[in-house]
Amino acid sequence: MATSIPSRSRLIDHIMLVVHDPVASRNFYEAVLGVLGVPLGGEGDDCFWAEELFVCGTESSVAQGYPGGCQHLAFHADNRELVDIVHAVALMHGGRDNGAPGEHPRHAEHYAAFVLDPDGNHIEVVCHGPNLRRLLASGIGVCDMRGLHSMPTRA
Repeated sequence: MATSIPSRSRLIDHIMLVVHDPVASRNFYEAVLGVLGVPLGGEGDDCFWAEELFVCGTESSVAQGYPGGCQHLAFHADNRELVDIVHAVALMHGGRDNGAPGEHPRHAEHYAAFVLDPDGNHIEVVCHGPNLRRLLASGIGVCDMRGLHSMPTRA
């Protein structure tokens, strides 16, 4: 199977999480994203946003009253120290541990930590080593990626 090259600058335009407690979620995401150097972009109608991530309460007119269920979001960190810091900050701001910082047992260049946000969404913060970054930048195919990414099992 041939490797596909994206024809656009990005695949995802935005992501919206629907949460039960927007205040707790704002506290969590503002702290976690702040460590990564991403400030909140704004807020309104029971929502807040940062870059492509929108988080809205169930009472928000855009959420239509339905929580979206568990999602997996992986945030990029520039180095391993940031992964460690984000994990600690997430736990201090309402996150629950779902995998301490460390190297993936089968992929030495995949250093990540996992937490659950206040609504149970699976949040990963990851730093890829230089060899893996080169593979990703060169357009590694989806079939090739299957062995490179895995999420821990929920407790």
